Amino acid sequence: MQGGSERAGAPLEIRSKIWIERRGEVVLSEWRVELLEAIDANGSLSRAAEALNIPYRTAWERVKATEGEVGFRLLDSESGGPDGGGSRLTAEARDLCRRFRRVSSGIQEVVSRRFAAEFGDATGVQ
Repeated sequence: MQGGSERAGAPLEIRSKIWIERRGEVVLSEWRVELLEAIDANGSLSRAAEALNIPYRTAWERVKATEGEVGFRLLDSESGGPDGGGSRLTAEARDLCRRFRRVSSGIQEVVSRRFAAEFGDATGVQ
């Protein structure tokens, strides 16, 4: 490819996405892990949904669907009280997120190595 495009000198980069499915339904994905991590960081499902700019119902449905597929609770929740309650990840959910991140990172390493082998310095396609 030739041309005067500003993009011509920029190196190519490869991206990949992975997710885990069962019977064609998503069980765990980057987005779901981000949701779980946001719940833990924000201390509640509603604040996590707000931070991610998604409807609360969507967040709740994804958490419940994931719990149904993995077979254990993902959240420890408290309702009401002076602080309004909240949610934190269970130890099993934290472990699930860590394992997903390790797999995702490992796959990206493999993809990046393969890309470098096929495209060299990746400054352009010849």
